[in-house]
Amino acid sequence: MQVLVIEDNVGVCSMLEMFFGKEDFNGVFLHDGLEGYKHFIDNEYDMVILDWMLPSMDGITVCRKIREVDKNVPIIMLTAKDTESDQVLGLEMGADDYVTKPFSPLALTARMKAIVRRQSKEKNHLEDAIETSIIKINKETREVFISDKLISNLTPKEFDLLSFFAQHPKQVFSRDQILERVWGFQFYGDDRTVDVHIKRLRRKIGRDNQPFFHTVWGVGYKYDETVVINEN
Repeated sequence: MQVLVIEDNVGVCSMLEMFFGKEDFNGVFLHDGLEGYKHFIDNEYDMVILDWMLPSMDGITVCRKIREVDKNVPIIMLTAKDTESDQVLGLEMGADDYVTKPFSPLALTARMKAIVRRQSKEKNHLEDAIETSIIKINKETREVFISDKLISNLTPKEFDLLSFFAQHPKQVFSRDQILERVWGFQFYGDDRTVDVHIKRLRRKIGRDNQPFFHTVWGVGYKYDETVVINEN
């Protein structure tokens, strides 16, 4: 697997290079945001590992610009920022996942391999379309229509999460189950990432009286199009 790592900490790059060698990942390591982005444009990569704080061009900008030209390449952000607002910003710009520094290289490589497994399963999945009375999801083109209106502002992970829930209507999943089924790994850190994604999907596809995603207190979340909240 070809991996582009844009990280200005030489020590972190050396550590990752060592672990990549053990996992048969072919890593290219660059230390400047603008240089990394230009290198991505000129080459093909299966994954991008991207630091938040970079010279010339910060990681959030690099992430956004990569998403403008490639909607599907997995992006994992490395960041010392761990507040919810920072996480939301990274996810909004199109990151699939984030790893908070300091981090374990074993945990990072486990997430990378899980993403590869998930992509392989998606490619082999026979069902390319999901359709209900309200929503239409084309998994091949990664398009979502709500009441025949195209929803064009979903991030890759939001699309994956919506597709998963739409295939399991009314079924309740815990945060751990969601992380395992959608992210494809046992999460090594804060499970608030699920809450952030659910919150964003409610805002993007839901209505005031019909949020689609419902909190089941003490358990997790479910997707149910039939529940309409009484506004009175």
